[in-house]
Amino acid sequence: MELQATPHNAVLRFQVLGPVQAWRDEQPLALGSPQQQAVLTALLLHRGRPVTTQELVDGLWGDRPPPQAVAALRTYVSRLRTIVEPGRENRAPAELLVSVRDGYLLRIPDESLDLSVFHSFGSEAAQARANGSLEKAHALLSSAIGLWHGQPLAGIPGPYAEAQRLSLLEHQVTAREDRCAVALEIGMHAEIITELHELAAEHPLRERLRELLMLALYRSGRQAEALNVYTATRKLLIDELGVEPGTALAAMHSRILSADPTLMNTESEFQIPNAEPGASLSLAPPAQLPADVSDFSGRADLVGELREILRRASGQAVVVTSLAGIGGVGKTTLAVHVAHSVRAEFPDGQLYVDLRGVSATPADPSVVLGDFLFALGVTDAPESFEQRVALYRSLLADRRMLIMLDNARDVDQVTPLIPGVAGCAVLATSRSRLAGLPGASLFDVEELTPAEALQLFGAIAGAHRIEAEPEAAMAVVTSCGFLPLAVRIAAARLASRPRWTVADLARRLADQRRRLDELQLGNLAVETTLGLGYGQLNPEEARAFRLLALVDCPDLPLSAVAALLGTSQDQAEDLAEALVEANMLECFTPGRYRYHDLLRLFAQKQREKVADLADTQAALLRLLALLVSTVRSASKLLEPDSQMIEPLQVPTHPGELLGGEDGARAWLRSELALMLSTIEQSIDRAPELLRPAIDLLVNLNSLVEEPTQATRIRRTLLVADAAATEGDDVEALARVRFSLAFIAYLTGEYQTAEQFFRDCLGLVGTQTPGLRVAAGSALGTVLTAQQPAAALPFLFEARDLATVLARTGHAARIQGNIARAQLMLDQWDAAVASATAAVDMARRSGNIRCLADTLYQFGVVLRATGSPAEAATQLREAHQLYQDQQQRLWEGLSLARLAGCLLADGQPAEAVTAAEEALTIAQEMDAAYCQGLAGAALGEALLRLGEPGRGLAGLRQAQEIFTRLGVPEAQAVAGLIDEQHTEPPPLTAAP
Repeated sequence: MELQATPHNAVLRFQVLGPVQAWRDEQPLALGSPQQQAVLTALLLHRGRPVTTQELVDGLWGDRPPPQAVAALRTYVSRLRTIVEPGRENRAPAELLVSVRDGYLLRIPDESLDLSVFHSFGSEAAQARANGSLEKAHALLSSAIGLWHGQPLAGIPGPYAEAQRLSLLEHQVTAREDRCAVALEIGMHAEIITELHELAAEHPLRERLRELLMLALYRSGRQAEALNVYTATRKLLIDELGVEPGTALAAMHSRILSADPTLMNTESEFQIPNAEPGASLSLAPPAQLPADVSDFSGRADLVGELREILRRASGQAVVVTSLAGIGGVGKTTLAVHVAHSVRAEFPDGQLYVDLRGVSATPADPSVVLGDFLFALGVTDAPESFEQRVALYRSLLADRRMLIMLDNARDVDQVTPLIPGVAGCAVLATSRSRLAGLPGASLFDVEELTPAEALQLFGAIAGAHRIEAEPEAAMAVVTSCGFLPLAVRIAAARLASRPRWTVADLARRLADQRRRLDELQLGNLAVETTLGLGYGQLNPEEARAFRLLALVDCPDLPLSAVAALLGTSQDQAEDLAEALVEANMLECFTPGRYRYHDLLRLFAQKQREKVADLADTQAALLRLLALLVSTVRSASKLLEPDSQMIEPLQVPTHPGELLGGEDGARAWLRSELALMLSTIEQSIDRAPELLRPAIDLLVNLNSLVEEPTQATRIRRTLLVADAAATEGDDVEALARVRFSLAFIAYLTGEYQTAEQFFRDCLGLVGTQTPGLRVAAGSALGTVLTAQQPAAALPFLFEARDLATVLARTGHAARIQGNIARAQLMLDQWDAAVASATAAVDMARRSGNIRCLADTLYQFGVVLRATGSPAEAATQLREAHQLYQDQQQRLWEGLSLARLAGCLLADGQPAEAVTAAEEALTIAQEMDAAYCQGLAGAALGEALLRLGEPGRGLAGLRQAQEIFTRLGVPEAQAVAGLIDEQHTEPPPLTAAP
């Protein structure tokens, strides 16, 4: 169990099958607080799969996370990185605990985690048992059980750990149960009696343990004790659950009573024949199940759960189980596989019918009953439907039969085919949820997991091809949306074309416009299967299905559904829920809807066929109106001065109710993808859509300051620039140039930002003073670093105009930027006076974000003018305000600046702490300037603490970043002079 984890070839090992522990080179590691260990536990148990920030917060704190949950989580992750990758240079990227989109991922080999080794032993044991190597299977299971060291995840807090603890304990009991079963097969019945007694006492309701114990006792010559086990178990089940023992346990009891000689045969002790009187049929029992597929893959947990439910058919009522899911998800394949696996539990036969629920001519229940009666030996079925139902149920009254009803249309089609008494089980599949079936167990069949999809792909196309091109194989199954039918078709196409590589197939499927055309082979086609469900929709539902796929984003809130459809929210919800019921849409959380990837492509293709351009354009206009109005409401809550720029069009929609600042932030986070997708769909579709799309972009600029979306936004803005230029729309073009400049500034392209801001000012007219203020102050900010004298006229003009417009907060922020320019010109007294005035103005304005920015500026000025302790006070307040507002980038900048102040104040150890946290934020945000500031402070602090290697490495990295950005700090870092550090002031003065 080794992992070459660090540059020093250290061996890491992790334990979760007991108290969570870790070792490096067999030396135990201190894993920190229980909460920090809980984060590590979640990352370990996901075994190489990403874990989102929200999943970690929910798993650690449940429904009531603390206000700073995300910040605390990031701190835990930062500390864990230090634990698992000690000695890593600051400039090197994380190798093990890495940041992924909206979350984290821990990369360790399977052999480094005891749980993975446990599962590996279990899989090998199952294979050995299948091959007849029983001693080897027993040894492997013993090795697996030997990995346990007490209560799993002992002491780890949070709902996720609690749920996983129960799951892990279930794995342990199952492994011990399996080992006892193998021990019985190799004649070790006497040796396992004690263990079985202990397990049965710990898990009194597990009937299989009692069955194994009875057999072990019987083989050891202790028949009376074996029968007593059954008597005690039966009493317990009746008292606790009100049910009789299951078929297998009851059969074991009967066989012991009759001294069945086969019980002593270790090769067949679990082949329990039916012992119920009168169970045999007068003719051969029907066996109508379709053939099981040989390459069935995945769904192990669901298969196990379905088997257990069907095996309970000997209880008080008939067992009905319904599987629902979209076309192609593998409902029928799963149901047939499960049905075959429990055939022995239904010795009187299995009935099967395809009810053709999605066809134009669904099966008539009366005709189906006639066919079933014939299979049961009735050659002359009654004419009356009611008499057929009565006869069918009478014939099944004393029989144990499994009835599989495939492709059901609705509850009315299924209900007459359900037996009336216990002993039988019904397994139904349907595109829709058969929620009206009394007492039914309802299951939604989801697409395969990535691992399961790869397993199926390899089983059909050849495992060697998957092993040779694993990344291409993952791209193929991802393009298939992990839908079993699509994966099966793709794999069959590859298998039939030996000259194709997996990468060839992946490239063909990468084109979304042709993907559905590629996913067909012979009479199998994903598009045909999806079309069957589409054909069942009424015209209103079909239109909704097409329109909701108009915007290509992960999911839609109900408000967006209503806007696209042009209905009230109540009507929109009814339509959306109808699509959910038909499994043409998913509702993964109340009020939010999404498509399966292939269903989205199918819906888009149907929209193109209908080609109702007027309806499409009207839908986008309504959606834009909703989003523009809501984002402006969000900006009023979060940044009162952010609406400096006059809209091109007055919004016609009232927008969503946001519920305060927290609600506004949550809405912006959840709907950012929707807004960007809507803009992309609208920007060059029609002239009428251009202006509201640009308004939405401009409003987003002041609220989304993360470089992570910069590439996508820039690409959209360039399209908008071309459209505005072609339409000779000067006002629109001015706003686009301003937004392009803002994105360039955010990503450190200061010369490009300067040019675009100058372009904007050249286009701005007198009718848009707000845009002139925003562009002028932003241009002054950009010029401050290299041309402070040239910056001041733009800043003074912008401040004065903002004052005339009564934008006090905005004027205060510009005053802070003026202080930074004066600082660059060595006008120290003026800079301090301007910064002080800026903070006073901001406090009077009541604009919290503005106050944070001016405090930040004041801190920079005080640090540069020789007052580091006072500067630290200002920066700490700014950092707290940024943290409260969830302004992650500015949290990092304020911490980096604070580190410089602490360093100047003779506190290098405290400076290291602040700089490391700032560097973590900067790396997560991919914010170059912040990385430079934090790296410079960290490097100098480490030098002072006597760590020249790490210190110089940090300084070199900072110098490289500053040089690339073309800012003065490059020379300061090169000479270890931190007194004149200045980054371009925050552009939050520009909305």
